[in-house]
Amino acid sequence: MSIVRRLVVEADGGSRGNPGPAGYGAVVIDAATGETLAEAAEYIGVATNNVAEYRGLIAGLTAAKALFPDAGDALRVHVRMDSKLVVEQMSGRWKIKHPDMKPLAARAAAILPPSSVTYEWIPRAQNKHADRLANEAMDAGRDGRQWEASASTAELDAPARTPLPDRGPPGDAVAGAAKARAALAAARGGTADAGTLFEVDAGASEEPEPTDVTAVAGTTAVPASPQVGWAAAPDLGTPATFILLRHGETLLTPEKRFSGSGGTDPELSAVGRDQAARAALHFAALGTVQDIVCSPLRRCRETAAAVADRLGLDVRIEDGLRESDFGAWEGLTFGEVRERYGDDLTAWLADPETAPTGGGESFTEVADRVAAARDRLTARYAGRTVLVVTHVTPIKTLVRLALEAPAQSMFRMELSAASISTVAYYGDGNASVRLLNDTSHLR
Repeated sequence: MSIVRRLVVEADGGSRGNPGPAGYGAVVIDAATGETLAEAAEYIGVATNNVAEYRGLIAGLTAAKALFPDAGDALRVHVRMDSKLVVEQMSGRWKIKHPDMKPLAARAAAILPPSSVTYEWIPRAQNKHADRLANEAMDAGRDGRQWEASASTAELDAPARTPLPDRGPPGDAVAGAAKARAALAAARGGTADAGTLFEVDAGASEEPEPTDVTAVAGTTAVPASPQVGWAAAPDLGTPATFILLRHGETLLTPEKRFSGSGGTDPELSAVGRDQAARAALHFAALGTVQDIVCSPLRRCRETAAAVADRLGLDVRIEDGLRESDFGAWEGLTFGEVRERYGDDLTAWLADPETAPTGGGESFTEVADRVAAARDRLTARYAGRTVLVVTHVTPIKTLVRLALEAPAQSMFRMELSAASISTVAYYGDGNASVRLLNDTSHLR
């Protein structure tokens, strides 16, 4: 009977410029003792983060196989990486569409039998050894030399390791996580399981771990009154994280015209398509998006499709994320509305209960449907990172509700076309605003 050899491979890659000077690092660890058995690192020239990460995976699997070349099916390798993209693609949960990734993924898959390899995403802080190796390789390339194992100090900075438990055959980890969630829920007594405010299409002036909310048989247990601030429980589980992406520009955006759900439903302009492509590159490099949800309006669907094609994901339409209906103001500039409907505009700006002229939606009505969509999505995507492609008013509403701020606060938020904001939703009902109106990916 063959002795089963259990190894852990930790791998990473990086690019200083994306694309830019790139390198990878990989370490092979004895799963039983936590001992480092092999290290690998290399400067690979100009490449993207994703290419470098895949090269690190290939090097780690190759080194693991070289340690026990005759082990055959008795070799078990558990790969740990902080690249969500590589982990999800190699696990078969995300499609691989990018031409640079396909041959690399095929190389990695061919090194060992698929049944011998499992994958796990870990935070960057837990991947310090491989990260340090990758940086040493890039430093060496910068200095015109090759990385040398004898000069490496990467292991000195690695976190202390403890022996890893026998994970059993591939698939057992999923069942084990489900049992852990059920036990956790039982222990807790729960059930397991003005210009910038509106879309004057203006641009205006615009990780899978258990959580405290687990759905079973269509029900969700939520604590009645969430703890807030420093009094909050220290372990809230992994939140549902919404990365809120405003769609790219349309032809109405530079003219700062009202563009809601009751107008012409414009497509992206050439500028907007470029913004969507840049956002897609950003999220591919980030490697954290697991699901994509978007408004049914065309400009959002086109923006979401650009990202989805890059990541190999499907897009789910959520009607509650559509922009406000601006009634008779659709297609008009703010100045034109003031000239034609001055009293109505003044009332609308002063009272969130007031709707635009001609049967549009009030901000209170928009907040009600956006909150309902938020609740559906946080239940569906508990513990996951979701790209939510939507509009100015829904994004500002989600931020305002997370902060428990008054409706007038929306007038004080800037939200540019194709900007990124982030809100995390925890199982106890708390929310955390982590980012607002980031446009660094467009520069």
